[in-house]
Amino acid sequence: MKRSRMADFSLLLVAMMWGCTFLIVQNAVKVLPPLAFNSIRFTGAALLLALITFIFHRKEWKQLSFRMVRDSLLLGLFLFMGYGFQTMGLLYTTTSNTGFITGLSVVLVPFLSLALLKHAISRYTWFSAALAAVGLYLLTFTGSALSLNKGDALILLCAIAFALQVAYTGVYAPHYPALPLATLQLAFVGLFSIVASLIFEGAGPLAHSAELIKEPDVLWALLISIGPTSAFAFWIQTACQKYTTPSRVAIIYATEPVFAVLTGLAFGGETLGVSALLGCGCILGAMLMAELSPEPGQNQHKKSYFSKLHLFRKR
Repeated sequence: MKRSRMADFSLLLVAMMWGCTFLIVQNAVKVLPPLAFNSIRFTGAALLLALITFIFHRKEWKQLSFRMVRDSLLLGLFLFMGYGFQTMGLLYTTTSNTGFITGLSVVLVPFLSLALLKHAISRYTWFSAALAAVGLYLLTFTGSALSLNKGDALILLCAIAFALQVAYTGVYAPHYPALPLATLQLAFVGLFSIVASLIFEGAGPLAHSAELIKEPDVLWALLISIGPTSAFAFWIQTACQKYTTPSRVAIIYATEPVFAVLTGLAFGGETLGVSALLGCGCILGAMLMAELSPEPGQNQHKKSYFSKLHLFRKR
């Protein structure tokens, strides 16, 4: 139980880091295009984790196998698709629609968790997910109606990709050491981003990236993105999902826009209306409900996880 609480708290810190650095990254991609930015971000994060693993946990690489590479490639593909569809969707839709539809992964994860991990879904989980979805709507739509378009379809694919990444991390994390799995996942995201940047943005941004990185906004954003919000964030997620459920992870991650709003209030000169304030309250309430309510069969599931991990290592 203590490990589960610590895992959830660590994931909350990850959501806080992502939300609080949104403005910084937003300013950076105005100079360095998004796919090129992600190329450097995730490649750098993978190299940083590889260095840490080589220095402090070199023995963990002895467990490297074709299965680990294959599974990390799948996780990396889902993560890349999430960021890629989100970037393309922003060209055709509003940031409000983007925030709300991306947040629908909160509702999708319990379904995927049921299908992939056979997790029983309690009424508390369903209510928490629904409350988080309502909160996301109130937070992102200030008096405007939800109107669907081509961009929204792309953002929906983004939400599905992020939900799959969270759900499949719950499948794979118990079977592999966290550092190598996270390192390989981020390396694949960086590789996919390089290819996508060359296709959709041309060779220019990457060819001139050394000059663009010298810009203060880009340099500062990359330093934060490579370390805290990529390398360590996905390392934490991979390690913590051994001790918590994908459904809780999704609900905790729904607090990211709350921290983004608070950052905008503090540093971006933004204002918070009544609707957005209620939305923040709904999301925080959903997180607390998910945290304090027991998952059905959770203890038995954790026991089966560790027994499977023991057998896996014996093989």
